Amino acid sequence: MNALANRFESAIAFATEAASLALRMRTERGTIAATLKGVQDWLTDADGAVERLLSERLARDFPADGFQGEEGGSVRFGSLRWVVDPIDGTANYMRGGHRFCVSLGCLDGDTPVIGIIVAPALGETFSACVGMGSTLNGAPIRAADTTDLTQATVEVGWSQRRPRQEFMALADRIITAGAMPRLGGSGALGLADVAAGRVDAYVELHINLWDVAAALTILAEAGAKVSNFLADDRASAGREILAAAPGIASAISAVATIGL
Repeated sequence: MNALANRFESAIAFATEAASLALRMRTERGTIAATLKGVQDWLTDADGAVERLLSERLARDFPADGFQGEEGGSVRFGSLRWVVDPIDGTANYMRGGHRFCVSLGCLDGDTPVIGIIVAPALGETFSACVGMGSTLNGAPIRAADTTDLTQATVEVGWSQRRPRQEFMALADRIITAGAMPRLGGSGALGLADVAAGRVDAYVELHINLWDVAAALTILAEAGAKVSNFLADDRASAGREILAAAPGIASAISAVATIGL
């Protein structure tokens, strides 16, 4: 087994273990304690516990690899870099909802090569390794074959880092174009749903690297069109993203004013 395939198999096991821990912590404690880092930016005890578990497992098995977590920042450096969002969709998680996940991606320089997204309450694992295709619970997935924007569903992510007026204007343009908007509270799962053909596009005006690192490989291997999130050294500070089914990519790109 080559080095990347070995990491891929290990990453699935580690992310599954981490997701089980997150679910168990909430089950054992009922409504888990949470604090606010910023407007609608929640932090729970499980975020730290999940990130520590993944950091420890990866350091043990792949000590030369870098590691970047949402809560701990860049704590290790290497040519291969693991990027973790310990719980994406924390607001859903802490309220007992199902739409949250552990997101574990691996970058080779600025090239996404591995993506694992585990949503334990949904019983779903999205995974992809470059050149191997994308799967949901082991079954191959592809982006939707939708070609008409008036028949499309578009998830719109919200971030307090951009003015409310810009979000409202984006949502209005999507509705005016005839598409159905959706807001799900987890950017990673919204992007994964594009890869699985469940929604036709995902757009957000500001999203962080740890939210998308895993999804980038999953989307590419599923045939979706994705804006170049890693270009121009802007990913570290967060930036816009657009992912879409190929048949509506040009149309939604024009509506969102984000290039593909």
